[in-house]
Amino acid sequence: MTAGIAAALPAGLFSACSVSSNARANPALQPKVQFDASSRIEFPKNFFWGTSTAAYQIEGAWKADGKGESIWDRFAHTSGKIKNGDSGDVACDCYHRWREDLALMRAMNLNSYRFSISWPRVKPSGSGPANSKGVDYYSRLVDALLEARIRPFVTLYHWDLPQVLEDAGGWPNRDTASRFADYVELMGRSLGDRVSDWMLFNEPLAFTYQGYLDGTHAPGRNSVIDFLRASHTVNLAQGAGFRALKALQSSARVGSALSMSACEPATNSEEDKRATERAHTITNLWFLEPALKGQYPEALAFLPEAAMGIKSGDVDKMRAPLDFVGINLYYRTIASAPSAMERLAHLQEWLLPVKMAPGGQGPKTDNRWEVWPQALYEMVTRISRDFNRPQIEITESGCAYNDGPGTDGVIHDARRIEYHRQYLQALAHAIADGADVRGYHAWSLLDNFEWAEGFSQRFGLAYVDFKTQQRTIKDSGRWYAKVAADNRLV
Repeated sequence: MTAGIAAALPAGLFSACSVSSNARANPALQPKVQFDASSRIEFPKNFFWGTSTAAYQIEGAWKADGKGESIWDRFAHTSGKIKNGDSGDVACDCYHRWREDLALMRAMNLNSYRFSISWPRVKPSGSGPANSKGVDYYSRLVDALLEARIRPFVTLYHWDLPQVLEDAGGWPNRDTASRFADYVELMGRSLGDRVSDWMLFNEPLAFTYQGYLDGTHAPGRNSVIDFLRASHTVNLAQGAGFRALKALQSSARVGSALSMSACEPATNSEEDKRATERAHTITNLWFLEPALKGQYPEALAFLPEAAMGIKSGDVDKMRAPLDFVGINLYYRTIASAPSAMERLAHLQEWLLPVKMAPGGQGPKTDNRWEVWPQALYEMVTRISRDFNRPQIEITESGCAYNDGPGTDGVIHDARRIEYHRQYLQALAHAIADGADVRGYHAWSLLDNFEWAEGFSQRFGLAYVDFKTQQRTIKDSGRWYAKVAADNRLV
């Protein structure tokens, strides 16, 4: 799931700012598309209705059946890193309870399930021989999904790098790109006869920024050079992984799930408008343009090639004509230009001089993210316009509301229903305006381990009692089941 990039910029490469009074009052920032809640909205035939999960957040069984240690195992076991001392050691115990989860999917009428493979579960040392028990686990899951007529939508990397590879340098080390390609090839050979839709990465900006620059996520480093080099290695790995899958199965549909946020200027000034394009560059294009265009975005002040470790020939190695663009979107970003004094105070802003902050005008979820469905419309239509109408999958969208069972034992989470209703209305308008959107995946199937927030935030369509592991479909899950069955909003 997304980590909240705009909300997590206290220092470093980009400076944070609170939303100014101008940003709150600026008429240009009011929603432009009006959604008629009474209208009947149909979605395209064969549209995919799904949910998303991630291995470390749900599987548990952190050292079962030969699984190796991941950077998140190490990070969560380090005192003070995770709220309340939580960890993913057990999480939702999906490694043992996946059949229960499959029953939830069937009850929700899903025809797509986005899940990730734990690299250290299938290659404990990050390279070398495969762990057959780990591969068999995912093979059984894929077979069961297909039997239930649910598309297995596989993410190959959702943040759990084998600790052995981190010890060897992690993502800042160029060799990790080669190790990733080897791992991708293993999974392509193991599952490619049944899996046709793959995502190489989940939110590379989040795991490089928060893992290597601000240190709030695994592996917890604080280095602008590590961030820049990790970014470039991931772009190289994206190209290498794409080619590895296509070499095995030319018909495979391969993309990446990118954290995106519609960027808006804090004011109507030309300076803030230019800053907004810079914010769009780093937030939405840093890992997309290298794949689709074989280059880094031109809005950068300059490209620090030496610091990033860029070598001759890397342009061709990064290029990956993705078959679809996965969009994870939760909120919008407000951008403004830093003053001269602010730029002097934050010398690292030489790369991308811009201040970014989360929107502050709309209603808030329980983890204080702004609900702003217009952002999904703006992002989908802009990617469609700027990249010649690519296929798009909404690979994540969701909200943290911590409603628990009422006296009747039912989880009445009306706010979550309204969130998804509004975001789906926005998506429907983007489709009507020409976007080629193939599916929507709610984050998440289950309440789960939410990274540095531990178990304090609940995003699931199904409630999980983490003491008993009992699952209960929420009102939102029952509502989503009807939407999926009818392929429309009413």
